[in-house]
Amino acid sequence: MKNILLATACACCICLLAACNKNDDKTTLVNTRLTDDPCQCQQVNLEIEEIQVKLSDDTTDWIALNTNDGIYDLLLYQNGVDTLLATGFVPVDLQLKEVRFILGDENTVMVDSTIYPLETPSAQSSGLKVKIDKDLDFDVNTFVLDFDAGESVKEQNGKYKLEPVIKLK
Repeated sequence: MKNILLATACACCICLLAACNKNDDKTTLVNTRLTDDPCQCQQVNLEIEEIQVKLSDDTTDWIALNTNDGIYDLLLYQNGVDTLLATGFVPVDLQLKEVRFILGDENTVMVDSTIYPLETPSAQSSGLKVKIDKDLDFDVNTFVLDFDAGESVKEQNGKYKLEPVIKLK
């Protein structure tokens, strides 16, 4: 409930900021939202520390967005429910090539009422990358990323590993 209220408040602030932005600086607002497909687990908790974007300009480094960092239970964002993860202004007239999730160490999965650590290889260092390849408009650009927990969580010898399946909705 706290995440939903926070997301609603952030969305209102973003709309207000977007309305006040005259766009004289040739930037555009990019929002990154998160949703999920159904899963057999009871919880899939990811600690999201930062969201970054990469633009089509090869000289542009990864741009960190203002991220609502925290632990997100992916299963709370199903059946049309999503949450605002990050927002920020980026140069306009380019293409959004990729979004990168930087995860922390507090990733878990609950199966049969037992919580297990969720291994996330390379997610803490290089991040989970999602190809977007979409042109940016002058208006607000919102990208909803569907994190398929059911396909992403794999059990191997009693350990749970994240092999992310994330698609643009």
